Amino acid sequence: MTRITVQLTPRASRNEIVEVTTAGHGLHLRARVTAPPVDGRANAAIEELLARALGVAPSTVRVVVGASARRKVLEVGGLTAEEVRSRLERAR
Repeated sequence: MTRITVQLTPRASRNEIVEVTTAGHGLHLRARVTAPPVDGRANAAIEELLARALGVAPSTVRVVVGASARRKVLEVGGLTAEEVRSRLERAR
């Protein structure tokens, strides 16, 4: 399992990963999604966006911290932190 800190902007004009950084001991993303932060729609959108960018099943990506906050921690199953970073860099 790999954990990723995400700064999420809901209600954006398009779904995109804006920035990928490795700072300190973890992987950090800035992302935008078109979904509003209502009824978990933005959380579902970031899970789907990240799964698509990583080329994994959507069920392997989930929000584990910050379900109602803009700063979230997502967990990705089956990939190491290095694999996640390299796949995200290729996807951008």
